[in-house]
Amino acid sequence: MGGFFGVVSRYDALSDVFFGTDYHSHLGTRRGGLAAYDGKGKGLQREIHNIENSPFRTKFENIFNEMKGNAVIGAISDSDPQPLLIRGGFGPYAIASVGLIQNEQELIDEYLLRFGGHFNAMTGGKVNSTELVASLINEKDNIADGIAFAQEKIKGTMSILILGGNGKLYAARDKLGRLPMIVGRNEDGFCVSFESFAYKKLGYEDYKELGPGEIVEISADRLKVLKEPGEEMRICAFLWSYYGYPNSNYEGVNVEQMRYKNGEIMARDDMERGIVQRLDAVCGVPDSGTPHAIGYSNESHLPFTRPFIKYTPTWPRSFMPANQSERNKVARMKQIPVPELIEGKSLLFVDDSIVRGTQLKETVDFLYDNGAKEVHMRSACPPIMYGCKYLNFSSSKNEMELLARRIIVELEGQAGLDYIAEYSDGKTERGKKLRSTICEKMNFDSLEFQSLEGVLEAIGIDPCKLCTYCWNGRE
Repeated sequence: MGGFFGVVSRYDALSDVFFGTDYHSHLGTRRGGLAAYDGKGKGLQREIHNIENSPFRTKFENIFNEMKGNAVIGAISDSDPQPLLIRGGFGPYAIASVGLIQNEQELIDEYLLRFGGHFNAMTGGKVNSTELVASLINEKDNIADGIAFAQEKIKGTMSILILGGNGKLYAARDKLGRLPMIVGRNEDGFCVSFESFAYKKLGYEDYKELGPGEIVEISADRLKVLKEPGEEMRICAFLWSYYGYPNSNYEGVNVEQMRYKNGEIMARDDMERGIVQRLDAVCGVPDSGTPHAIGYSNESHLPFTRPFIKYTPTWPRSFMPANQSERNKVARMKQIPVPELIEGKSLLFVDDSIVRGTQLKETVDFLYDNGAKEVHMRSACPPIMYGCKYLNFSSSKNEMELLARRIIVELEGQAGLDYIAEYSDGKTERGKKLRSTICEKMNFDSLEFQSLEGVLEAIGIDPCKLCTYCWNGRE
C-alpha cells in the first residue's frame, strides 16, 4: 500500500509535510521520501530513505538542514521508492503515486516500442510504477492532460500527486475513487492527504474531498478544478474494516465509529444464535480488531478485556520480514499474556479479517497454553475469496494463499469455486462446512464471519459506491 501528503503555502511547508507524511506510516513500511520546491534558488529537491528498520521520522530528522520550500510533497510506500524527479516536455516535476497497475508489462512494452526509450531498472529488472506513470503523463503537452491520459491507459487504480516546477501541486484521485484523496486548508495555503486526521492535527480544516477521477491544480491562494469528477465510485470497503486509520473519515464516515457499529451488528447476530450466554469476555485481536470488539461488547454487555498485550516499543510490525516464519516469530514475541484474564475463561476474539490465517493458529495455541477454557473467533468482514486486483494492501501472491479459498478447494476441488457465494453464507450447508473445517484446523470452538450485508450496514453509504471485490468478486 502507500500514502502521500503535500502542502503548498505562502511560507515554508517542509515541517507540515514532514509530520503529515509521517502520519501515513501505517500504510507502508519500505520507503519514505520528500520532495520540495524552492523558487528562490534550489528549485526541485528530493530525498528518499529505506524505512524498513527505522521509522520515517528518524530517517528524515535532519531534513530541515538540507531542504526547504513553499511547496512540498511526501510519500510512504510499501513498494517502489518515491517521489521521483522527472523532466518532461512541460518542464521538471516531482511525482508520487498510490495504486496498482494491472497492465504494467503491456504499458512498458508499448512505450518502448513506440518511443524506443528506456526505464531505470530496479533489482530483478522491475520498473518503478511511478516512473511508468510519469512516462504516460509525458506523452501529453501539459500535466492535466497527461494525468487524464495515464489514468485512462492504466487498468487498475492510480492516484497521483505532483509537485510542479512552477511550485504548484497537481492532485488526481483514481478514476473510480477506490482510494480517498482529501484537500485541507489553512490561512496560508492548502494540503492534500490520503488520511484526513493527518492535516487536522496540523491545523488545517476540511476543504474538499476529491471525486472519482477529479484533477485539481493548487497554489497557495486557490484550488482550480482541471477535470470534473466522474459519477461512478467504487471506494474500497476494506478501508473501514482494516487499513484505514481510526481517526480518519472517508466519504463522511469515520473509521472508528464504523468499527464500533460493525461489532454491534456481529454481537446482535450472535445473540440471535444463542452464543453470547456461554462467553466470559470479548477481546480484540490488536490493533485493528479492537474497535470491532468494543462494539461487540457494547451491544452484548459482555466485558471487554485484553488477555494479551502487544509489546511494540522495540518490535517491528509483524508483516515486515519477507519470510513468513520470521513474521510469525515476531508476532509471537510481541504477545504478552495476562494469565488472570485467560485462565478458565471462555473468550471470544474479534479480528479485522482472516486472510491467510498463518498467525491465528499460533494465537489460539498461545491462549490455550495460558489456560483458556474456550476460544471463539469472529472476523469483522466476510471471508476473503478473491485477491485484490485494484490495490496492493495484501502481500498474497496468489489466490490459493487465501484461507477460505484454500479450504474450498480442499473440500471440493476446483469445482467448489463455483459455489463461493454459498461458502460465504454461514446459513448454507457449504458455509457451515467452511466454518467447521477452519475450526478444526485452527482449534476454534466456533467461527463466524461478518456478513456482507452487515459490513455495508456499518459503513452506511450507498452500496453501489463501495468496492467489495475481495469478498464477492463484484467488479
